[in-house]
Amino acid sequence: MSSTGLTRQDVELLAPAGDWDCMRAAVANGADAIFFGVEKFNARARANNFRMTELPDIMAFLHSYGVKGFLTFNILVFENELADAKELIEACIDAGVDAVIVQDLGMVKMIRELSPDFPIHGSTQMTITSPEAVEFTKPFNMERVVLGRENNLKQIQKIGEQAKLPMEVFVHGALCVSYSGQCLTSEMWGGRSANRGECAQACRLPYDLMVDGEQKPMGDVAYLLSPKDLAAVDIMPELIEAGVTSFKIEGRLKSPEYVANVVSKYRKAIDLYFDGNEERVSKEEIRELQQSFSRGFTHGFLDGTNNKQLVEGTFPKSRGVYLGRVEQILRDGVVCRIEAPVKRGDGIVFDAGDPTQKEEGGRIYDLRRKGVKIEGEADEGWILDIVPGRNDVDLRKLHVGDRIWKTSDPALDKRMRQTFETEKPYRVFPVRVRAIGHAGQPLVTFWTDVQKGTTVRVDSEMELEVAQKRPMDHALLEEQLGRLGGTVFQLEELDTELHGDVIVPMRELNGIRRRAVELLAGERPKPPVYVKRAVEIYGDAAKPAQPVGRGQAKLTALCRSLEQVQAAVTTGVDLIYADFEFIKQFPAAVDAARAAGKQIALATPRIHMPGENGYHNNILRLQPDAVLVRNTGALYFYLRHRLENPLASHPKLIGDFSLNIANHKAVELFLEAGLDQVTPSYDLNIQQMVDLLEKSRTGDMEIVIHQHMPMFHTEHCVYCTFMSEGTDFTNCGRPCEDHRASLQDRIGMSHPVRVDEGCRNTVYNAIEQSGAEYLKHFMELGVPNYRVEFLEESSEQVLEVIDLYTRALQGEISGTQVWKKLKATNQLGVTRGQLVK
Repeated sequence: MSSTGLTRQDVELLAPAGDWDCMRAAVANGADAIFFGVEKFNARARANNFRMTELPDIMAFLHSYGVKGFLTFNILVFENELADAKELIEACIDAGVDAVIVQDLGMVKMIRELSPDFPIHGSTQMTITSPEAVEFTKPFNMERVVLGRENNLKQIQKIGEQAKLPMEVFVHGALCVSYSGQCLTSEMWGGRSANRGECAQACRLPYDLMVDGEQKPMGDVAYLLSPKDLAAVDIMPELIEAGVTSFKIEGRLKSPEYVANVVSKYRKAIDLYFDGNEERVSKEEIRELQQSFSRGFTHGFLDGTNNKQLVEGTFPKSRGVYLGRVEQILRDGVVCRIEAPVKRGDGIVFDAGDPTQKEEGGRIYDLRRKGVKIEGEADEGWILDIVPGRNDVDLRKLHVGDRIWKTSDPALDKRMRQTFETEKPYRVFPVRVRAIGHAGQPLVTFWTDVQKGTTVRVDSEMELEVAQKRPMDHALLEEQLGRLGGTVFQLEELDTELHGDVIVPMRELNGIRRRAVELLAGERPKPPVYVKRAVEIYGDAAKPAQPVGRGQAKLTALCRSLEQVQAAVTTGVDLIYADFEFIKQFPAAVDAARAAGKQIALATPRIHMPGENGYHNNILRLQPDAVLVRNTGALYFYLRHRLENPLASHPKLIGDFSLNIANHKAVELFLEAGLDQVTPSYDLNIQQMVDLLEKSRTGDMEIVIHQHMPMFHTEHCVYCTFMSEGTDFTNCGRPCEDHRASLQDRIGMSHPVRVDEGCRNTVYNAIEQSGAEYLKHFMELGVPNYRVEFLEESSEQVLEVIDLYTRALQGEISGTQVWKKLKATNQLGVTRGQLVK
């Protein structure tokens, strides 16, 4: 038992499965639960995935081994998909799926309408990173939350102690550089939304770092947003002590060999802890993990923020195990002092420092030590001649100093496949048997499945007779009833109660055993039974408000500098949002707005971490007219403040795009929770937006009609990592206060990087986005509020943009004229962004 009181039974190892082989590999190697997706509605659209019709078979297979199955439903759901979503949830309820992992709070609302007790897990895509964010989920009776990957061990422990809800934490696999649920890059650049399972991995692309408009020399560091892979296998005791109850392995796109390898290593680490064994994973086991997939390993943010360790920056893809550097090039191979074991048949690649170019690589054909061939495995530290396959590598393209990586190990793959490519059962479960025998009566046996706690009774068909020679005894029954090979059961304990010298034919004992196994096995896959209600999914849909006439719509402006605020207050804008990098700048913005008789709203950060409520107390002290709320943790804070101070005046609460509102049920949930106004998600194209508006309370909505799309929102600080010697905000020297950084992509666009109060970075799209052409349509659907957002614009540009949209809302010019004017005056042009995808 851990110091938190957790026992081995409380702790779950949760493995990914993209197909049946992966699922078998996970079960065979000790997973307690599996997460998987079906063809729709999951965040791995590129995985093979399962079919909805397979759900009963999947759950029967998993439950037969005592393993739980969780369905990933971790994407945003659009209005026209709600009927299909309902069908899938009903299929999950019927099949006895143990839980669904959900991102969309509108889906949470719908699931609770369908069933009060069907288990829901809050996905990491919900961006839950504080106790307050967990508290926000409690009215929906969610069973657990998957914390953001940016939470460190101390924060995880604090969230658990305060919120008292089971916590799931990622421990292995690819890291997103952006907060999950807060990445819009794929959406912006290719119409492939990360919130829809279609991430195009823009973080894995090369970028040039521009500082104050000049390119900063970075040597061979080009992958500025590509993190290493998470591997926490060596700190499992610390995670258990922090109160984590579910350890999640990422990898539904990975191979079954990867799943087998990773699951077996984490199973061992958990078992060692609960056995009281202080041993940690070995160097060789870490190497085997690297072999399956590795861009270099890191603890991510679990130890706290260390920007220097998260991103290495020289390559974006899996490398495997580092072997060493080329020391000499021979006629048929290379000389290398190896740093890891290697053998013939292993795959290698030669890394000259530019992964964008074709790299030389292949299989090892021969190994020589001091000219002598090596048949087996060569140990680290040896100086070897590595001879690649004859046609694999052009030795003329290699250089002394090139790094060598072992990219594959066929022997390891074979060993992993053998764990699940077998006719034997993957697991066996203990049974206890009680046998009672009286002459002239059947032999009565009771069989108890210890893990499930189910008991079945099986009697012999024939009655016991008095034995003339050798009567039955405990040893005979133990041998015959214990012949359970090939089944999922194993005799743990036999209790015999035989009265007198009795006997029954052997075939009777065999028949008892077979029937008992059949009955017990039939009990194993029985699914949990949930309450299911008939629900009309559009029963809570609203009618749009009355059309908004010319001159009735309100324009609001979001400013990111005091200069922009001072310009905006001179216009006809009703409400100005201040969204500054540092909270110390807020009072000046409030003063400027008050002096001009304008309403002012202050924006919260996108993320809410434990211990960050001081920020929100400061906002309340400034008594703004409204607060732009960007996450559920902050929302819970302000709603609780309202409840605790019923006589005080409170700011209006406006929910921003980052709450990921993509259907009318999410609109209803947030308005019912206490928001006064909501902003639809940036994931919606024009048709999806219209579908949402036609079913929602449009009078309580605001649409962002002009902005630089915030693409990545990340804990990884570009300023600290590449513009300072420090590792975090305590020692970086704060270059963000004196310089402006941007990331230049392959086509020469420079995307500004801005910092918030919590040192988190947002990378904004270089090109402005305008929805001006859709204004008339939105007004007809009753939307009264429209926001323009500024980033680095001058006062003159602020005035010009506000004037254009004001005239459009008043009907003086068309949305198309706004578009043309913006395109003509903006050096980089303007885009319609995701609205037209």
